Amino acid sequence: MNISPNSVVALTYELHTTTPEGQQVFVEKANEENPLVFLYGAGMMLPKFEEHLANLKEGDEYSFELSATDGYGEIDPGAHVDLPIEMFKDAGEMPNVGDVIPLQDNQGNHFRAGVTGISETIVSVDLNHPMAGKNLIFAGKILVVRAATEEELNHGHAHGVDGHAGH
Repeated sequence: MNISPNSVVALTYELHTTTPEGQQVFVEKANEENPLVFLYGAGMMLPKFEEHLANLKEGDEYSFELSATDGYGEIDPGAHVDLPIEMFKDAGEMPNVGDVIPLQDNQGNHFRAGVTGISETIVSVDLNHPMAGKNLIFAGKILVVRAATEEELNHGHAHGVDGHAGH
């Protein structure tokens, strides 16, 4: 079976980015014991990532690079916010520069921000995705391609390699 909308895909991958000097840097991987499993075409993955996997089948190997624009976007220099330090004192946990912290906006959307600075009154955070501005280099192998179950289609996500993972 070839990868197409409403199929469940299990795959391995290694993700690298490149430094400004052109060196490849390892970011993360999914191996055969703990593969990435997703419902293809459900909008959960980067669109260009899925585009590169279209029509592949079990056992196929792949390798491709996504530009920053096709990945997590370019860095937005305006995506920096200063938060009152009281927010963190009240929560009882002070972050450190370099930490990635969970935040929520006024609409209830959850996201992560990198702490770039701390003073006596503010905590400065960068709201850009940690992979923004970086090309993404993927390589891996397709392990499983199967039709999604009706339950998976109704839920909008895969329930594991075999379709029977618990919730």
